[in-house]
Amino acid sequence: MTENVFLFLPNIVDYFRVIFAFASFYYMKTDPWRASILYITSGLLDAIDGHLARTLNQGSKLGAMLDMLIDRMATMCLCAALVHFYPDYMLFFQAYMAIDIVSHWFHVQGSLMTGNTSHKVLDLSANPILRHYYHNKLILFVMCAANELFFCMLYLCYFTQGPTLLFGVGLWKALLCICAPLSFIKTGISLLQLWAAMTNIATLDMEERKKMKAK
Repeated sequence: MTENVFLFLPNIVDYFRVIFAFASFYYMKTDPWRASILYITSGLLDAIDGHLARTLNQGSKLGAMLDMLIDRMATMCLCAALVHFYPDYMLFFQAYMAIDIVSHWFHVQGSLMTGNTSHKVLDLSANPILRHYYHNKLILFVMCAANELFFCMLYLCYFTQGPTLLFGVGLWKALLCICAPLSFIKTGISLLQLWAAMTNIATLDMEERKKMKAK
């Protein structure tokens, strides 16, 4: 019996990620608590789909593409909302979105051109920072979770700083400050990823031109 990749359990989880994400976007202007819970739920499902893919042997190119694009879509839409709440920082959010989209696009295209099956599969001779980032599941989870929490806490802090902790600091603001450095580091990794992908693609160009001249 032919398998239906669209109905692989990890891919079904991804469909629910989209539903939760758009439900979150719907409430972002009016109900920060509901919006945050829905957004974080969508993010947590991101960890589940990968585990299911490995456990059930249901990894697929469709699933890998869904996983990456849903990540990009969710963060971009949240940043679009943050531009509304923090208009003075519009350039910051625009720069982040541009770096995130362009770096991942180049990285995916570079991976496909060099024959890799996924943007998370890197040759051992590749950049060591990117290799550890993508191959160490703990590092990848912490960095991605901190990045999402940074933007989510930035959203919540527009409405309230959260329950008061020591020295009068709110919980949401404390989490924001903790996650901010990791989020900025992740953006730095995205820039490194962009440079590495551009270098790999340029190398392919040079090799192809050499072959053409040799003919």
